[in-house]
Amino acid sequence: MKVKKFVASSMPEAMKRIRAELGNDAVILNSKIVYTGGFLGLFRKRCIEVIAAMDQVSNSRESRVKEKPINKMLYYEPVATQKENPMLKFIKAEENTSSEVIKELTEVKQLLQNISSTREDTVYPELLQHINQKLISQEIEASIRNELMVSLLEKWYTNRRDSTIDDVKRWCKEEMAERISMFRFGDISFSKKYVNVVGPTGVGKTTTLAKIAADSMLKFRKKVALITTDTYRIAAIEQLKTYAKILSVPLEVCYNLNDFKKACDTFKDFDVVLIDTAGRNFRDPRYVEELKNIIDYENEMETFLVLSLTSKQSDMEEIFKQFSSIDIKQFIFTKLDETATYGAMYNMIDKYQIGVAYLTNGQDVPDDKVSASAEVISKLILEDESDERSS
Repeated sequence: MKVKKFVASSMPEAMKRIRAELGNDAVILNSKIVYTGGFLGLFRKRCIEVIAAMDQVSNSRESRVKEKPINKMLYYEPVATQKENPMLKFIKAEENTSSEVIKELTEVKQLLQNISSTREDTVYPELLQHINQKLISQEIEASIRNELMVSLLEKWYTNRRDSTIDDVKRWCKEEMAERISMFRFGDISFSKKYVNVVGPTGVGKTTTLAKIAADSMLKFRKKVALITTDTYRIAAIEQLKTYAKILSVPLEVCYNLNDFKKACDTFKDFDVVLIDTAGRNFRDPRYVEELKNIIDYENEMETFLVLSLTSKQSDMEEIFKQFSSIDIKQFIFTKLDETATYGAMYNMIDKYQIGVAYLTNGQDVPDDKVSASAEVISKLILEDESDERSS
């Protein structure tokens, strides 16, 4: 028997190579997720390792007739149809006859019978159906969901004798967190002196900035100053003045780039300067150009894009595109307490490969703010409301 190890970026790619080198009758002996490359443990690439074998016997028609029939175990993974509904792609793998294989075949046969149905909850084993439906209800994009379910199926058929719904949830949380773990999460780094928050109107930029200011002072012991360029709304200036008075930090109002440079000179001895910007119609490209005419983005600047979790993902993407000419350091997602659907947040992270600094969940300063992490976001998506209340 010829045995060979294959490492590929995905199971379909691995199977393509196995067929090319060992033929269609190859046996899948084992498969697992591995990580390759990287530097000092960072930037590793997620791959799949497959051990395959081929019985080196004659492939002639005569020898095939003389062979005793053997059972076939079906190894499968979900793939998207044109409508992005997962179906099953089946790959034959030889396996010796045993009671365990017969049991497996019975279960797979049931899955085969369910394929004709278009309902997605009939495709996977029962405990995995629950997770798949949870990901659907959370509006996780189909391409991401299908890849997650492939990993869960692999774990299921390795560990299923002792698996519970809590096990499956844990697997999924780990897979989701691992998928986005290479991006930056958590508090602002203070690597740059100037921290700028941008975003459309109504997402809570001013309140979020006040929370960051309080955190910078109380948690990190930084000397903080505030700048606002939101001169379109008197109420916004007054709101930030109130926060500045409560926090005992100085505030400068800037109407143009010259004002901004003067404010920067005034605050030259401060550790961090937090900048509030006007919220305007994100569909108007002139908004970003106006920001550039007031703020010097070349001057030790980190910019955070503030998005509301109550927004549609299509709107979030449009907002991001409008600000794409500015280097976005991280996202800040607000109004966590006003929705129970968080999939768009995960989709944005995965699609644009940008991490999250904070999640905000109310108006209280500085309390209603959570330092974001890949684990926190994955848990938000997968925990049921009843789980959250009991925790």
